Amino acid sequence: MPPEITYCHHPLITPRTPLLPRVSPKSRFKRILHQNYCQGVRPRMKFTKKKTIPVLVFILFGASIFRFLNINMITNFSVSLPSAAYPLIHQQHECSLASSLCRKNASYSQAPSSGRPSTNATSLTEKESRFILELFSHRVPCNLLVFGSAYQYSSIASLNAGGVTIFLEDYYLDNTSTVKPANNTQVHKIMYNTIASEAYQLLRDARQNPHCSPKFYLPNLSKCNLALSNLPQEVYDTMWDVVVVDGPSGSSPESPGRMASIYTASMLARRGNSTTHVIIHDVDRMIEKWFSWEFLCEENLVSSKARFWHFQLVQVANATTFCTP
Repeated sequence: MPPEITYCHHPLITPRTPLLPRVSPKSRFKRILHQNYCQGVRPRMKFTKKKTIPVLVFILFGASIFRFLNINMITNFSVSLPSAAYPLIHQQHECSLASSLCRKNASYSQAPSSGRPSTNATSLTEKESRFILELFSHRVPCNLLVFGSAYQYSSIASLNAGGVTIFLEDYYLDNTSTVKPANNTQVHKIMYNTIASEAYQLLRDARQNPHCSPKFYLPNLSKCNLALSNLPQEVYDTMWDVVVVDGPSGSSPESPGRMASIYTASMLARRGNSTTHVIIHDVDRMIEKWFSWEFLCEENLVSSKARFWHFQLVQVANATTFCTP
């Protein structure tokens, strides 16, 4: 009969020979653990510097791999977008931004064959469409100038019977306009020599250049870098009642941006003795906001709706600044 084994018992006299038979190393390890727990001694995990460094290296290495895979996925997604969404961005890196020819090539792409604006054009929401129609309905017939897509604003052109409507579309849009030449409506393709990424520099130069002041009423004769001198002569000769600025594209740093169109609209609106209404779209963007405050002025803001700002300008004789100091 084998001897009895009393677990967690502390005898008064320790036997000289072991009471347990010879066991394997694995069983001995289990017995030592059991005795330690019975004696109130629990094993503790000891983390030394030698043990923690490999763990940290493994965590950092795993995070780096995850970030690399994430960036790679984003890059592949961007490359898969249609090329019409970006106006020849790759040509931007092949030539110098100081060249006007390079700017034109980088800022415009071939138009799609659908007759609609490219994906760079910002669509009007239902609230914005109601706002522009209501504002315009109280002023027809009138002389209307639109920097933007004739397709997008064809509804107000159809209402302007008896007035003059001129659209100044971006050059990269479809060469075949969807608006029929009715109600004295004209559509002209315009090329811009500006780039949105240079907006801050253009604004700073305009503040220092005396030729950019409001006393020069004809932008086609101005030496200001923001003045559009390539517009049809009728644009400079007409006294405009309403000017809408919703072009050119300003959706990326490589796009033309609306610096020149906002400046030119402010100059044309200050001609004559009548009041001119200037409507700016996408004022949630930085360039549209900056240049509207600079050349149209907060004091002339009469209303706003969604991404539209409505300014009302009158001529000020011998004005040297756009806004009241």
